[in-house]
Parts: sequence; structure tokens; C-alpha cells
Amino acid sequence: MRQSELFIKTSHKAPSDEETEGAKLLVRGGFINKEAAGIYSYLPLGLRVLENITAIIREEMNSLGANELLMPVLHPKENWQTTGRWETLDILYKVEGHGGKWFALGPTHEEIIAPIAKKQISSYRDLPAYFYQIQTKFRNEPRAKSGILRGREFLMKDLYSFHTDEKDLEKFYAKALNAYKRIFKRLGIKALLTEASGGTFSKYSHEFQALSDIGEDEIFYCKACGFSQNKEIAKIREGACPKCGKGEIQKSNSIEVGNIFKLGTKYSSPFAVKYKTKSGEELEAVMGCYGIGISRIMGTLAEINRDNRGLLWPEKVAPFKLHLIELKKGLATKAYKSLQDKKDNILYDDRDTTAGEKFADSDLLGIPYRAVISQKTKGKIELKQRNSSKTKLVSINNVKKLL
Repeated sequence: MRQSELFIKTSHKAPSDEETEGAKLLVRGGFINKEAAGIYSYLPLGLRVLENITAIIREEMNSLGANELLMPVLHPKENWQTTGRWETLDILYKVEGHGGKWFALGPTHEEIIAPIAKKQISSYRDLPAYFYQIQTKFRNEPRAKSGILRGREFLMKDLYSFHTDEKDLEKFYAKALNAYKRIFKRLGIKALLTEASGGTFSKYSHEFQALSDIGEDEIFYCKACGFSQNKEIAKIREGACPKCGKGEIQKSNSIEVGNIFKLGTKYSSPFAVKYKTKSGEELEAVMGCYGIGISRIMGTLAEINRDNRGLLWPEKVAPFKLHLIELKKGLATKAYKSLQDKKDNILYDDRDTTAGEKFADSDLLGIPYRAVISQKTKGKIELKQRNSSKTKLVSINNVKKLL
């Protein structure tokens, strides 16, 4: 993509209405545009990052054998009355339609997926069943802040599983947990598996927490073995780790990037999601839910991968892999056309502006590799990684191999 044709204008002035450094860089780099507190537009570069994150998550969900669907944003009031959450969930947006009919803007989708499952499940032969979606959620957050880390409108992947019993749920829960570990590893996030409150459903749920000074959560964790508990339910404090006995327990702020939860029959019961056993007995299906905030992942990456010059995107989620910069108009056109044949993974800075501005913008955007073509490079390309100060002269074939 030619940068001169890209709908983006970078800014070297930090926005005054953003609290965190990562959010400031996302706005300055033209990845997002703030419409109101907790509400953002994702501009072309930001959308590419979201799509790359989504592709990794979708691959791992499909590997679990889950079926992708797409549920509505508008939910009938009656569904939420069935579970009692119309009155009790304080972050629920409520919308009145024609004829006095009320709807909720979906903050989560248990109230929709359970009635869907009820129509599909009648026998033990129909179980287990797994459904996931990638959908926009709405939550009337009283403290929408920290950029896209805590939004009123955000993109999320939610997976729901239905089982004959707790034992079968436990088996899939373990598989989903491992899938989440793979997802965060591929995304370049060191996420600690953290024990959290299971509420009325189970002893524990599990959160995936990324250490960050700006995180709203607090966790106690062991550096040696990774054992971790959320502060709200923590039985551990600073000192020797009760699990491995080798490491020291430390306290840190963190960002929750995912969670998995055993729901039991909390939502299958009110909607009568039942199945018949081999003997003809009718039992309620047992449920699990597994969430990842996709836009929150993007915000987290911006917070934990940056320096004083700009962003540092991991290769697999970066909007482009290579930033091709020419220091004389038209000098890199031939190279761009040759490299473009390999992949749509190049941002070509063909703008008529100074070298200093091009380099500053390149650092701000955080694309993993920068390739410079100038009269000084004499037919070669000066290649540099964003997180390194070292440069080297390489041939165009070397760059093709990189791509």
C-alpha cells in the first residue's frame, strides 16, 4: 500500500484526553479515532491490526472444533427477563423500539446462545456442542477510560460450550485453556494464567493477565512457576510461593486479556436447554464460556510494546511487516512493485516530505522492519528492525525472503 494513498495523518502531539501512553500512540499513529469516552473508530491501520488478531483467534477456535456463528446486537427484553439480568445488570444498555418494545444491546450473549442451543439439542448424541462468534459488544461502563482497554463499545470473541455433565465440561475446559495459551503466545503477550473468583458457579474461574503498570487488576504471582491469583480472591501474599516453594510471590498491576468460566446450568436451566440420556432421563445441559476482548488485545499490545519513539508491534499482528521508505521521489517504485508481488504486507512511504518526518512516522507506526532506499544505498536496501539500532545493506532478494 502506498502511504500517500492511505487514509492516515500522524500527529506528533499527544491527545490531552487519553490517560495511557499506549492509547496516545494509537491516536497519534492514526490507528484509532476517539468519538466519545469508550467509543472509537478503527482507521485503516487499526483495522488491519484487529484483523490479524482475529485471524489467529479464529484459527485456534476452529482447531477446537467450534462452529462459528454471528448473533445479533439487539436482544429481546424477554430473554434478559428470563435470566433476571434485565433488572440486575447495571451495565446493560436498554433501547426502546416501535410499539413500546424494549431491547438490550448485547454486553454478552448467554441470553441468545442458550435459546439457540435449546432448538438444536434434544439428545445426548447432540452433545458436546461448541459455538463461537466475533461480535461487537456494548457495556454502559461508568468508568470508560484507558483508551480501548475499557470501552463502551468493543470487539470480542466469545465461545460457549454445552455438555452432558461436569466431567465432559472439564475435558473441553482444559482444551480451551491450552488454546488460549497458544493464542497469547502467537500474539506476543506473556499472559499469566490467574485463578479468579468462580462466583456461584465454581470454586475458580481463570483469567489471563498481562503485567502492566496501567492495568486495573492486581494479581499476586510467582516469577519462578507462574502461579497467580487475582487480588479479589487471593489467599497468597508476598513471600515464598506455596506452589513451587522456590520463587517469591510478588504483587503487580495487570490487564485482563481473556477469561474462561464454568457456568454449570446457570443459563441452560432458565431456558430449559435439556437433553435425553441413553436411558431416557431428561437432564439440563452444562455450559462453559470463554471470552477474549479483541480490541482490548490491541490496546494491551500498544501498552506493553512501545518505546519513547512509538509502537513496537509483534510481527504477527502488525498492520504491515515492512515499511519501505524512499528518500528521493520515485527511487523505490521499482522495488515496491517487485516486493508487492510477494505479499500485501508492505507500506510504501512515497510521500513528498522530509527524511526526518518519514523516519519519525516509521518509528511511531511501529512496523517491524524498515527498508530505506536512497542514492547512498546504490541499488541495495538499508534494512533495520524497529526494535534495533543496527542497520545492514541487503539485496532485494534478501528482503523478499524476509517477507
